[in-house]
Amino acid sequence: MTGILGKKLGMTQIVAEGGKMVPVTVVEAGPCCVIQVKTSEKDGYSAVKVGFMELKKEKNMTKPQLGIFKKAETSSYKFLKEFPMDGFKIGDLIKADSFSIGDFIAVSGISKGKGFQGGMKRHNFKGGPASHGSTRYRAPGSIGASSYPSRVWKGMRMAGHMGCDRVTIKKLTVVDVRPEQNVILVKGAIPGPVNSIVEIRKG
Repeated sequence: MTGILGKKLGMTQIVAEGGKMVPVTVVEAGPCCVIQVKTSEKDGYSAVKVGFMELKKEKNMTKPQLGIFKKAETSSYKFLKEFPMDGFKIGDLIKADSFSIGDFIAVSGISKGKGFQGGMKRHNFKGGPASHGSTRYRAPGSIGASSYPSRVWKGMRMAGHMGCDRVTIKKLTVVDVRPEQNVILVKGAIPGPVNSIVEIRKG
């Protein structure tokens, strides 16, 4: 499995074979530097910690973070993430050329925040009657019985904060890889706003 951090640059479209227009998301995939290697013998599991987006100023880091980079003798990075991989050593770079056209990937990110929303927008409720004197156009309806349990059950779908959730979309297809720009083109949409950080996993 290959894991990498990237930045969502936006969406566009490309012309595929046969003249078909394909919507794609442009993702800056790496380069990510291997900061730490964990092994089954020492740590109990195999993983690789990678860094993304190099930091120029040490004052923007905490002392524990600074210690990690000094121990690895690498540059400082803004984002760190562990992926269950092996076969790498400290200082290796994982770039966009780790992916190939046709690869299936899973992309994780933080979805767009939409603030406080009602039940119809948040949970796709159909709403109440729109005629014959009804005043319950967008109300959620009944939320429980009165005598028992005399309270609202946990998990009831109601109005509330929408978005800003970790979302993973699987089985996305890589339609183009541009190593010279560290960019991959992914068919369809991925979570998060433009310039947000995403995790990309292959395999």
